Amino acid sequence: MHNKLHLLIGIILLTIIFVSTPGQAEEKHLQLALFTPIQLVPKEQSITGLSLNLIYSKNTSMIGVNAGLVTHLTSGLSQGIQSGLVGIAEEDFSGLQHNAVNITKGTIKGFQSGLVNSANQMRGIQFGLVNWAAHMDGFQLGLANIIKEGGQFPFFPIINWSK
Repeated sequence: MHNKLHLLIGIILLTIIFVSTPGQAEEKHLQLALFTPIQLVPKEQSITGLSLNLIYSKNTSMIGVNAGLVTHLTSGLSQGIQSGLVGIAEEDFSGLQHNAVNITKGTIKGFQSGLVNSANQMRGIQFGLVNWAAHMDGFQLGLANIIKEGGQFPFFPIINWSK
């Protein structure tokens, strides 16, 4: 049931992207990667659509569905769903990060779900065993919840929140 829901959300998101985004020659709608640099679209470009990898992929940003063992986004705002073993966003991310380990070095607006969740600025919900945020506007559910600045508590088990 859980996988069917992810698939349905992904199909809906891709449909919205392809219908609402004007076609441009520089847009890349599909990324297939074994590991960087063995991938269809060079790491210096962004993807609007679907990105799948077997081991590791790296691109500047992503709008759509980004799935694979390790997915790495390096700049700009990424939006959509990032799912796999490890998801890294060095800048801002908006949407759902659902990986065993989620790392967002910028601001995330949305939901992080995994064993370990980490965000510089979290605006939304973190759900996992260990949740860490430097700044938080939302709440955390997990075994260990840490909010470095501005949280209700610096550390609290089960639930922690800010604002």
